[in-house]
Amino acid sequence: MGSDLRPALRGQPLRDEGDGGGGVAGGIRPLDRREGAGRGAVSRATHPGAPRGLGLYASAVVAATLFLVFVGALVTTRDAGLAVPDWPLSFGSINPDGWWREELVRLEHSHRLVGATIGVLTTLLAVWVWRVNRGSRLRWLGPAAFVAVSVQGTLGGLRVTEISTTLAIVHGCFGQAFVCLLAAIAVVHTRAWREGSRIADPGRLRGLRVAAVGFFAVAYGQLVIGAVMRHHKAGLAIPDFPLAYGRLIPPLESFAIAIHFAHRVGAVVVLVAAIFLAARALRGFRANRPLVAGVVVLLVLLALQIALGALVIWLRRATIPTCLHVVNGALVLASGIFVALHAFAIRAQGPLLASAEGGPEGRSA
Repeated sequence: MGSDLRPALRGQPLRDEGDGGGGVAGGIRPLDRREGAGRGAVSRATHPGAPRGLGLYASAVVAATLFLVFVGALVTTRDAGLAVPDWPLSFGSINPDGWWREELVRLEHSHRLVGATIGVLTTLLAVWVWRVNRGSRLRWLGPAAFVAVSVQGTLGGLRVTEISTTLAIVHGCFGQAFVCLLAAIAVVHTRAWREGSRIADPGRLRGLRVAAVGFFAVAYGQLVIGAVMRHHKAGLAIPDFPLAYGRLIPPLESFAIAIHFAHRVGAVVVLVAAIFLAARALRGFRANRPLVAGVVVLLVLLALQIALGALVIWLRRATIPTCLHVVNGALVLASGIFVALHAFAIRAQGPLLASAEGGPEGRSA
């Protein structure tokens, strides 16, 4: 993943990983910044593929898209998805008169307006990414974002015209994947990711990468289970927490109870995967501040997600906790992407480097 995305930025200094600060770790000497400059290193501030504004703009688009996720969660929670029965227009108009007067129509039409805004912002982001990453595989993230936002908008429209629970689930899951794609674009256009770092132990690095990818996989699987539960209206199929009908394992006598319980079991699996990832990161990569910070944020968000899940049950699916549970789930996934990309930004000496990055100097675009 990250090694394929990472451009060949030869000549840039690489930080040395280890439990200590800036000394020699594992027998590898950190590259001196002046030495790198002497070999024709390209300044981070002037590198055409990494303008500061692009990373900031991508982060802003991520924030705006999280707001769209919140509005979409409101639509689902309030069951307003079919309040406007036609698409792509709304009651035969782009902006129908008096749409704000009735709550459900206001929610659904607002969702469409915000979605259209995200479409415009993403299109601008796609063009920017394509233009500044000439000669790098990173440029293909731009078209990918454009295609993704187009597909998501189409899924949202089909979800109205086809009246399909399956489409509603796919729309919700793909929306979270779209947030992750935008988060990836933001991460790979930051200085910290492009600088990278280096570690002497390929095995330890491989373990970190496996843990990061594994966490994201189980977290996204948990999202899918949650979407199925939510759109099948099984959020309160088990009305108590932390027990389930007063037991550890409830009687699985209906699909609603089974999918709800699977979501609870999934939460435990995600928590275990997060702890394993944190242990891997803190064991040998404490000097990598972005990686460690990402893991800490991930653990905090995961704790908040569990608390919000409990509130959803205790408050009988109250609107705000339910919607925040959805948005925070997207943040957990985005944090997982952040950690995974920084794990793949670390370079190793020896066989892992040769196999993962196409040689000692990395793959050329």
